[in-house]
Amino acid sequence: MSGATTTTQKEAAVPEFRQVLGHPAPLWMLFMTEFWERFAFYGIRWALVLYIVAQFHGGSPTGEQPANLIYGSYLALVYAAAVLGGYVADKFLGYQRSILMGAVIMAAGLFMIAIPDPNIFKIGLATIITGNGLFKPIISTMVGRLYSQGDTRRDAGFTIFYMGINAGAFVSPILTQVLAQHVFNTGDTPAYKIVFIASGIGMLFSLLWFQLGRHNLKGIGMAPEGADGIGRVIQVAVGALIVIPIVYFLLNMGANNLQTVLTFLFVILAILLLVEGIRNGAVARDKTIAMLIIFGFNVLFWMFFEQAGSSFTFLADKIVNRMFGTWEFPVAWFQSVNSIAIITCAPIVAWIWMALAKRKAEPSIPRKFGLGLIFNGLAFLLLMYALTYLLKDNHIPFWTLFMVYVIQSIGELCLSPIGLSMVTKLAPVRLVGFGMGGWFLSTGIGNNLSGIFASFVSGEKGMSPESALQGYTFGFWSLVGAGVVLFLIAPLIQKLMHGVK
Repeated sequence: MSGATTTTQKEAAVPEFRQVLGHPAPLWMLFMTEFWERFAFYGIRWALVLYIVAQFHGGSPTGEQPANLIYGSYLALVYAAAVLGGYVADKFLGYQRSILMGAVIMAAGLFMIAIPDPNIFKIGLATIITGNGLFKPIISTMVGRLYSQGDTRRDAGFTIFYMGINAGAFVSPILTQVLAQHVFNTGDTPAYKIVFIASGIGMLFSLLWFQLGRHNLKGIGMAPEGADGIGRVIQVAVGALIVIPIVYFLLNMGANNLQTVLTFLFVILAILLLVEGIRNGAVARDKTIAMLIIFGFNVLFWMFFEQAGSSFTFLADKIVNRMFGTWEFPVAWFQSVNSIAIITCAPIVAWIWMALAKRKAEPSIPRKFGLGLIFNGLAFLLLMYALTYLLKDNHIPFWTLFMVYVIQSIGELCLSPIGLSMVTKLAPVRLVGFGMGGWFLSTGIGNNLSGIFASFVSGEKGMSPESALQGYTFGFWSLVGAGVVLFLIAPLIQKLMHGVK
């Protein structure tokens, strides 16, 4: 118990930061670091499934199903790697050095996938996954370290940080598509390698930005005591070289087998977090249980939300009418719609939460999650309507898919930034980074299921209006049903959270 108390005191001792626009100045440095990392991540997002079909399946629609499965497995492992990365940063390397090493490894992987060989492509994906595990959960955790536990600005700070994520995600599909199709290529097929190279350069910008600005963190995220030598860095680098072939093997094992592995990992992680919670007393135990319940609903949200890079891409390419006179709206640019909606709506949602909090009427964390699930479900309801009543010449209107991204974005704002903040409040104090890894692992499980679901939507012969309607109807009922259940059990979960809001 004394160890837990000491850690809590250290956690509460937040340095005095210069304030910029009402928030600690390092928030804006982390904002831009994440901007460039997300530029890299979303720069390749729109292109991956299209590239796999074009490069490795000769453009045949039968390549859609395996492309969806690879994409889902890639995303799943990106987030699952956060479990190991969070633990390495917590216990071994320190947050700052973990971010720097992760950025270097990710950049290497992004340049590798530009080589048009199927094995090198998958090794490159495995390298990106390994680097992201060291980077992604840690930078989110560091945002939480800028605020004391009782600071009411914490949720707003995470929402601002989330805008950085989406600013990078907005710019990258537009810029990489223009570079790939109009600057370095004049044909109908984009030069996908340019997409991947541009994303790799963006990752190098993220590395540089953090290295130049990390002194402003005033010691937050430094290496654990006794672990500040170069030896730990070398050991982690060697470990990463060992992990990459393992990740490559997992990518090749198939989505269904991978699902079994991820589920096993989640069970182990849940047990470790629960044991740590029990050691810290009944309150910490209950908070951990509440967090794990919400992780379960998080899986379902991302299973359907992450159609954006898989089935929605094929929907946009084949079934959405993208013509405006003689100009065709690029498929890649749909990936920016989500970001536009987030950037536009995030300040409004943050203001709503703060205004409701002043009136003591702010929804609880579980009910915010329930709203997220329901809004995600309403997006699928719109697709059901379009595919049933608005289908003309096997195409649905442009505005329907555009609005699907907008509606999903509102659901995302109710759930994702709140989830990041939730982990920093509910996870056992000594394992906050590990808890953040658990959040990303639950997201990863949802992403792997998203690939399996997308392969069902496309079928063996490629997507059709009929297969899309069948799949998206299932998505609607699953999401709305889960949202209603979460609303009903919200009081029980809130009781377990012991006043955390």
